[in-house]
Amino acid sequence: MERIATADTQASATPPGGPLAAESGSAAPLDSGLLDAMPRQREVLDDAGELVFATPAPATALASAPAAVSASASTPAVPAEYAPRIASALTALRGVRPWRLLPTPTGTPFTFCYGVLLVVTSLIAQYAGPSLVGQLHQASSTDVTHLLRDPSLVLVASALWIVGGMVSPYAFLFLLVLTALERRIGGVRTAGVFLFGHIVATLATEGTVGIAVLAGHLPASSLHRLDYGISFGVATSIGALAGLLRPWLGLPMITLFAWTLIQSLLAFTDPMTNWGHLISLTIGIAAWPLIRRWARAARAAQAAQVTRAAGAGRVEAAGG
Repeated sequence: MERIATADTQASATPPGGPLAAESGSAAPLDSGLLDAMPRQREVLDDAGELVFATPAPATALASAPAAVSASASTPAVPAEYAPRIASALTALRGVRPWRLLPTPTGTPFTFCYGVLLVVTSLIAQYAGPSLVGQLHQASSTDVTHLLRDPSLVLVASALWIVGGMVSPYAFLFLLVLTALERRIGGVRTAGVFLFGHIVATLATEGTVGIAVLAGHLPASSLHRLDYGISFGVATSIGALAGLLRPWLGLPMITLFAWTLIQSLLAFTDPMTNWGHLISLTIGIAAWPLIRRWARAARAAQAAQVTRAAGAGRVEAAGG
């Protein structure tokens, strides 16, 4: 609401004998009770006794007034030497694509197809009858008896099951690790790394069991012990992937995983499987020179493909 002044109130507000605003040549002092941004609040008397509005202060007065201090002016600026780092970090964040952590049919066909197959077998293990599931696991087991009878069949069939189903930690590691590895070295090489670690660790552990039975250190029933799952192949893939990551990421990852395996071995709940995990991880680490050479070859092939595609595009543009 506007404050409307009258001649009487204005005259009473002016001290006796004091100069009016028009006589003094300057604007009247601002009333402390006036509302900011409200018009028609400062009214003074002119020489004829008529109410007029006070005019704004001249530009010279505004220039001589003290400048207001901005809150942002007191904030220290970013040092010049940190500007490139901040810019590169922002660029890296903009380039992050979380969906690349999961397999896709076109980007990582091996991991995607293998993952779908593992989902199917996990659903069978969860919803099929116990007798059927037991028969399937027994037929896929890489125990000593089956390895001596039909090694090629059981070595492949045992990698079609996940111990614990899709809620197993190894199912989660399978998706992340094999996706990252396949994006760096390709699907065929990733399959080779996975199967090599699975087969070698299985033969090493089951061969030790067979020797221990022959030496009399284990009972004969150990020759029929169920052994299946993807954990040996996943452990090998973790060891291989760590050699392709930056040290600040690869070394903590492999150290944490190795410490988990050592703790499981010290608990002595399943020493044969625990030793198999450590053997698989060692196989992946030992393959670092080969894995890095494969990664360089894959990057070179991708660069050549991009160059060919760009050249074909220029040719089509010129022909059009």
